[in-house]
Amino acid sequence: MPRVVVVGDLMLDVVLAPSTPPQHATDVPGRVSLRQGGSAATTARWLARLGARSTLICAVGRDPEGRALVRAVEADGVRVRASRVAGERTGRVGVLISPGGERSFVADRGAADGLRAEDLRASTFEVDLVHVPVYTLIGKSLALAGRRAIELGRGAGALVSLDLASVWPLLAGGRAAAVRLVRDAEPNVLFATAGEADAILGGRDPSRLVELAPLVVVKRGAGGASVVAREGGRRMAFDVATMPLDTPDSTGAGDAFDAGFLVSWLSAEAGSRARPTALRRAVLAANRAAARQLAAPRRDLSL
Repeated sequence: MPRVVVVGDLMLDVVLAPSTPPQHATDVPGRVSLRQGGSAATTARWLARLGARSTLICAVGRDPEGRALVRAVEADGVRVRASRVAGERTGRVGVLISPGGERSFVADRGAADGLRAEDLRASTFEVDLVHVPVYTLIGKSLALAGRRAIELGRGAGALVSLDLASVWPLLAGGRAAAVRLVRDAEPNVLFATAGEADAILGGRDPSRLVELAPLVVVKRGAGGASVVAREGGRRMAFDVATMPLDTPDSTGAGDAFDAGFLVSWLSAEAGSRARPTALRRAVLAANRAAARQLAAPRRDLSL
């Protein structure tokens, strides 16, 4: 049973799903939902659902939304260590889903960025792996907490995984700063979509990401996934075909993919994790987790 700590955001998703394309200066029918959001929280929930001992470290406001979100995550068996930030409301993300399934986001991170390095306990990081979305390493207080979490995990012998998560926050300080951020984190496993890989590399060959991490998984949606790994002086790269996932709302699928990959990969014998068989098996497990996320009923959060 792998032990994983996830550090990052637990937020309220306000999901707008119009039935027809939005029209300027008028209203259209559709559905507005309140759901648990946050890349870190969704990954932590899927880790627990897949059998890992999952801990989420986050920050929320002292409000009903924060309490409801913590209850929702704990209901899946996640141990939640949530700091309550005075004077800040729980973070919110507006998610606009087009009729074709494309998503746009407006982030009001609020208390999610209020996690502090001093909120972290060293004993919490005596685990197999620490996972962070890139959001956790951006900003001031939260970035200090994210770097401290990685430091505590490494000090306890844990591996580190990083998901590039979103192009705009990743490149807000420029491409060089984004590369430096990833390099400083020294992840053992790096997750990226094809778009994120293209953005951070400036259109160069995605296999160049292996210069930033010894194991890279590039998520390609219906195109499956690409795996690039290096061990010593050797490199290997291969594609894994997966079941296409057709859905009008792909929110959370990438986070579930990360969880599925990590549980399978960590469950393999340490000496076999770099073998193609183990890596292919982990990608297929990741795809199954993403499929389950997309097939799960989308229930509104109970406040």
